[in-house]
Amino acid sequence: MTIPGDPRAEALDRLPVREAVPALLRALEDRGVAVLCAPPGTGKTTLVPLVLAGLVGGGPVRRVLVAEPRRIAARAAARRMAWLLGERPGGKIGFTVRGERQAGRGTVVEVVTTGVLLQRLQRDQELPGVDVVVLDECHERHLDADTAAAFLLDVRAALRPDLRLIAASATTDAEGWARLLGDGGTDGGEGATDCGDGPEGPAPVVSAPGVSHPVEVVWAPPERPVRPPHGMRVDPALLDHVAAVVRRALREREGDVLCFLPGVGEIARVAGKLGGLAEAEVLQVHGRAPAAVQEAVLAGTDGGRRRVVLATSVAESSLTVPGVRIVVDCGLAREPRMDHARGLSALTTVRASRAAARQRAGRAGREAPGVVYRCWPEAEDARLPRFPSPEIAGADLTAFALQTACWGDPDASGLALLDPPPTGAMTAARETLTAIGAVDAAGRATERGTRMARLGLHPRLARALIDGAKEVGARRAAEVVALLSEEPPREYGDDLAAAWRTARHGGDPYAVRWRQEARRLEQALTGAGDARPDGARGAQRAARGDDAVAGLLAALAFPERVARRRGDRAYLMAAGTGAELGDGSRLGGSPWLAVAVADRPVTSASARVRLAAVTDEDTARAAAAALASEGAEVRWAEGDVVARRVARLGAIELVSRPLAKPDPELVRQALLEGLRREGTGLLRWSAQATAVRQRMAFLHQELGGAWPDVSDAALLDRTDDWLGTELARARGRADLGRVDAGQALARLMPWATGEAARFEELAPERIEVPSGSRVRVDYGADRPVLAVKLQELFGWQEAPRIAGGRVPLLVHLLSPAGRPAAVTADLASFWKDGYRSVRAELRGRYPKHPWPEDPATAEPTRRTNTRR
Repeated sequence: MTIPGDPRAEALDRLPVREAVPALLRALEDRGVAVLCAPPGTGKTTLVPLVLAGLVGGGPVRRVLVAEPRRIAARAAARRMAWLLGERPGGKIGFTVRGERQAGRGTVVEVVTTGVLLQRLQRDQELPGVDVVVLDECHERHLDADTAAAFLLDVRAALRPDLRLIAASATTDAEGWARLLGDGGTDGGEGATDCGDGPEGPAPVVSAPGVSHPVEVVWAPPERPVRPPHGMRVDPALLDHVAAVVRRALREREGDVLCFLPGVGEIARVAGKLGGLAEAEVLQVHGRAPAAVQEAVLAGTDGGRRRVVLATSVAESSLTVPGVRIVVDCGLAREPRMDHARGLSALTTVRASRAAARQRAGRAGREAPGVVYRCWPEAEDARLPRFPSPEIAGADLTAFALQTACWGDPDASGLALLDPPPTGAMTAARETLTAIGAVDAAGRATERGTRMARLGLHPRLARALIDGAKEVGARRAAEVVALLSEEPPREYGDDLAAAWRTARHGGDPYAVRWRQEARRLEQALTGAGDARPDGARGAQRAARGDDAVAGLLAALAFPERVARRRGDRAYLMAAGTGAELGDGSRLGGSPWLAVAVADRPVTSASARVRLAAVTDEDTARAAAAALASEGAEVRWAEGDVVARRVARLGAIELVSRPLAKPDPELVRQALLEGLRREGTGLLRWSAQATAVRQRMAFLHQELGGAWPDVSDAALLDRTDDWLGTELARARGRADLGRVDAGQALARLMPWATGEAARFEELAPERIEVPSGSRVRVDYGADRPVLAVKLQELFGWQEAPRIAGGRVPLLVHLLSPAGRPAAVTADLASFWKDGYRSVRAELRGRYPKHPWPEDPATAEPTRRTNTRR
């Protein structure tokens, strides 16, 4: 499989994946599908497509499409394959990413991003002219890759049984992909049919040997504990520590350093802390890095000055960085998360999985023995997740739902997916698509939705581009949407219009990419005829300044994030979430904002505004018309019923006025809400009513059955049974305060069974004692209490029983002054054993009261000796 006479043949021969190529070709010949497991650096991304295309090894010429998850990886793979053939990209080897294409009629191997692959599938499901598709890095579980795999399996089953499909993974966890491809594909032969659960079984798994160079693990945790990541925040102490470990590694080992960090911001901060390194050049690799820097890193060093390459997870498996002998792993990664309740989508920082840690460590042993410094304790390693979370499990599924709707499967129920989309996330996605006119009531894609899907944008941004162009023109709409599609650098500030002006005149890498994307979007619009305004709109364009245009486009893209000012730097978004501007923001005095980027810290109730534009109420109302509502609102607020007619934009109250004659049912519901919030204490509870409730509670506890639960929770569950009449007449808090709770409570008595007639017998209000007094029983404690002066009980040998004789009263024996002297439920024992000590203590203090030696035979009395 060498290229005779070509100096690059030696590089091809060194690639370990060569040993797996024959088995891979046999698997494709037999089944048409295969899973290729090959560690990073083995050549699965470079040699395998060349062999499949017949450019190496002498096989038949086939057209091969290689799908990569990232633009940087697609460019790098194409450049590497072209170099191996002694060419430049654009000939036999080409690539296409969003906004850039280097491919022609003679291109045999084309590397594309999975997003570009999805657009091609939507335009023509048969992929005419393509013989083999390689889904590279499928273990990363990016949503576009999972979706493309499902669509391709559909194509093989229904239209193209001859289409070969390879899922290439850098890990050995290939069982799921093998089952998916085996059950969802075809055997690839003439007249093939869907395998389903037939005898073919899982797709063949072909494994390639990895590079055998050993990698030593050095555990290098911080000396002091660091705060765990939350949201996008990473403890600065950890970044200080990572920079220190890089310096340590340069002292202790030879070779270049590859340091993994979660994002662009962390890379920039660590680069700043490594400033002034005399022994090494510091380079940054991420999706936003200039192409020249990316190419320089991937080209390797000439053997002179050492390099420290600071990279995101893009370097785990998608790219090979030559010269690396040392890896420093911070142990963090970024994953997308969607907060459906607040309508906020953002990346969040998480602990990297064990699979990712292995991938990263392997980069140190790519060319020779190496070492990995792991910036976490060894004891924590076993607690890391095994694999990264699939993106479909937590991401915003709006774009996915539009893709499946355009494919003809709105709920994705017929697609072969490793993980099904969460029901709640799909419901939220369909609601968004319906609101912007991308799908109809049944979830099927509209003509407008199809146009949106072909723009290569999130559906929200596609809506802003199409609708905004009719108001402000294609060029201005494209420029603002290009800003929204890739968040500007933080140094551009939080004002979208100001960031727009900065990008227009900027020469930095972001501004260059922004101009390319803006041109692409403008061409897409004008080519589709979506930017033709009527005469009146055209006349209005000149009057719209940058702020107004930016506010309109941001509001069209994120209507639930239009926000009204409610404090110094505080706003309320239409979705109901609070939002706060950062210190020093120039947006603070604006009555209305259109928030484009926001995130919510874990410990905060409000979102932080990262990027927004000034707008006005008319624009907000127009952009968020689907959220507008007007109607009667009757609710419990500030301690009473409030009845108003309110116009709202989502959660934002625009106009309200008092409602003179509210619907009685709405009033009743508001009163119930007040009772739930503040309790039944809103009613009038006399002492008598409270006592009746306590007696009923006692009988419920002791007898149950027909005697109801009268706790607050139980009463609020049965308001219609005991409070219905009063609630029907009440109009506010004052009316509730006049309700006799005891009289209402009596309706819950078991009248139907006749038990209510025994209420006094089973739970008597008073008990007659030997002295003739009728003493009230206290049911407010855990056990009913009869509190009576000791002298009134002379001769009583047994405390009375209630609840049908089941429960003896607890007797509190009082002194002549009414103070507790003893507590007993066994009077006979008290007279025999306890009375003597009480008599000795109290008769000197109360000499006018009788203290007989034998209380069992003494006359009970409530009088003193003199009065007797």
